[in-house]
Amino acid sequence: MDCLFCKIVAGEIPSKKVYEDDWVYAFYDINPQAPVHFLIIPKAHIESAAEITAENSAVVAYIFEVIAKLAAELGLGDGFRVITNCGEDGAQTVKHLHFHVLGGKKLSEKMA
Repeated sequence: MDCLFCKIVAGEIPSKKVYEDDWVYAFYDINPQAPVHFLIIPKAHIESAAEITAENSAVVAYIFEVIAKLAAELGLGDGFRVITNCGEDGAQTVKHLHFHVLGGKKLSEKMA
């Protein structure tokens, strides 16, 4: 598979790891949009939010549990934003489900 994020999980492409366990991998964004900006992905390849099913949705719930834990550890108690892009019109550039977590400052209410 020629997936950038699968290669990061496999250790073929370096990343600055935030967290890893059997289900998920989290790493800092290479082009941060906030003082704290990391991505969290399932280790199993799921192309996008449009591919979430009853069979794989448990990992998405788990991702949000890990996000809450990491946000607390990284000092984001005043708030943070979680974003996932889906498909071409949603500006998804890597076809592997991923969630951006941004915080560390007051974020704009503007989303587009």
